[in-house]
Amino acid sequence: MRYALNVQYRGKNYAGSQIQFEGGKQISQPTIQGELEKAISTLIRVGRYEAETDGVAGISANNAKKDANNIRPIKTIFSGRTDRGVNSLGQVAHFDYDKEIVASDFIYHVNEILPEDISVSDLRVVPQSFHAQKSAKARYYRYELINRRYKQAFDGDILRVKYDLDIERMQCALNFLLGEHDFSSFKSSGTLNPSKVCFISRAEVEKQGDRVFIHLEGNRFLYNMVRTIVGTLLEIEGHKLPAEHMKNVLEAKDRRKAGQTVSPYGLTLMKVEY
Repeated sequence: MRYALNVQYRGKNYAGSQIQFEGGKQISQPTIQGELEKAISTLIRVGRYEAETDGVAGISANNAKKDANNIRPIKTIFSGRTDRGVNSLGQVAHFDYDKEIVASDFIYHVNEILPEDISVSDLRVVPQSFHAQKSAKARYYRYELINRRYKQAFDGDILRVKYDLDIERMQCALNFLLGEHDFSSFKSSGTLNPSKVCFISRAEVEKQGDRVFIHLEGNRFLYNMVRTIVGTLLEIEGHKLPAEHMKNVLEAKDRRKAGQTVSPYGLTLMKVEY
């Protein structure tokens, strides 16, 4: 059976969402995927979350210990990669397991095992054809920053912009990103995918008090694309450039024309649509 789950996390303490390899060897730094797979594999050995079989809920701990060596570690597939420091409220992952799982028990037990900054909020059975990454139709990211001259004790790691931001000009700049375009100007060199074309269906900015939220939704995003778009917005604001500068950067298809890639703190994967 194939199961899909929603994963929430704070990315500050992890080297991104995906297990990473270098020279064919797995990097030892902690990742969201690594912690999730470890937690699920632990539950597989205990079996307390399984549906009742012959009047017995799951399997006993003693039997689990005997069978542990015969149980293959669970492997998960994520909807997409998030970088070090990026958060999630709506990451989706899937895994295969040949027994029926009681969702409420699974969610409780896996969250007891996971670190405090990672949690599972939902588990459901999906068709075998479902693929967390390939079946995704859209992804929604939100970037949060602080627009205030002075710091406050609870600002944390969120980016603070000291000069006044013109929300109307920022929105005009974002409007140039709507639709299907080649986003080469906003792509960092780390991506292995040769395709640079994305379709952006939502590009909005709003201000709530001293917090500014930038909402971007599209069918796909290139490596560091959201953070570079935000950096370009801040370049426009910092130098009082016209909103059309965003259009010029987009059409240039040249990373050197865009702004800096801003801090990952404040970036959250909000939702994945299927």
